[in-house]
Amino acid sequence: MSPAPAPSWLRRFRPRPEARIRLVCLPHAGGGANAYRAWAALLPPGVELVAVQPPGREDRMGEDPADDMAEAVAAVAEELAPLLDRPYALFGHSMGSAVAFELARRLRGMGLPEPDRLYASGRRAPADAPPGTVHLASDDAIAAELARLGGTDPQVLAEPGLREAVLACVRADYRLIERYRPFAGAPLSCPVSVFLGAADPEVDAGRARLWSQTTTGRVDVRVFPGDHFYLGPRRAEVVAELVRRLDPALAAAPGPWPSTP
Repeated sequence: MSPAPAPSWLRRFRPRPEARIRLVCLPHAGGGANAYRAWAALLPPGVELVAVQPPGREDRMGEDPADDMAEAVAAVAEELAPLLDRPYALFGHSMGSAVAFELARRLRGMGLPEPDRLYASGRRAPADAPPGTVHLASDDAIAAELARLGGTDPQVLAEPGLREAVLACVRADYRLIERYRPFAGAPLSCPVSVFLGAADPEVDAGRARLWSQTTTGRVDVRVFPGDHFYLGPRRAEVVAELVRRLDPALAAAPGPWPSTP
C-alpha cells in the first residue's frame, strides 16, 4: 500500500485556473489559511487566491506546528513552485511578512521569477525587527500578548482544551519568528508595498519604510485606520488597494468585486 500523501500547505478556496495572476497569502502567528478565505470573493476574476496553511491549526490541527523558518519556507516553496506558471504576488501579515520575504528569495534561488509585488503587513522589516522571548513565556503571558495585539476571540482562550491547542501553536510560531534572522543573500528587486494599521503597537509608518532594505525596487507605505488586526474591519479596502497596486486593469474588471461583503 502506497504511503499517504503529505498534508498540503496550500488552500485554494475558489480555484480560477484561467486567472492572470496568483495571490499567495501567508498568515500571522497562530493564524491559518481561513484568515484569507473571505478575500476570494473580493478579488477580481483575474486573480486567484492561494492561502498558506501551516501545520498545527484549523484542518491541520493534529500535526506538530513548524518552528523553523528555513524548514517552513522550503516546504511552501516546493509545493508552490508548480503553481507559478504565471505571474504571482505574495502577501504576508505580521509573521507572514517575514515568511513571504524569505519565500520570495527561496523561489528566486530555485530559478523561478520573483513576485510581481511583495506585500508586507503589520511588521517591521526583517533586519529591523528586534529579537523576542515571548516563546519562552508562560501560557498566561502568551495569552496576554494575544490580548494586547487583539484579533483573538476571548472565548477561544476561555475554553481549556482549545486554549491549550491554540497556545501551543502560537508558541511555536513565536519561536519561529523570534529566532529568525534574515538569511544571507541579495535583496529582492520587486516592488514592496507595506500595509499597517495607524494604531498598530508593533510598527509605525517610519519603521515601515525600512522595508526599503529588502529590495532594490520601489517601496510604498499605506496606513489604514485600525490596530494590528486592521485587516478584518478594513478587508474590502485592503483588497482594493492591493489589487490597484498589482494591476489597475484588474481593478477595473467587471464582476461583483469589490462590493461583495
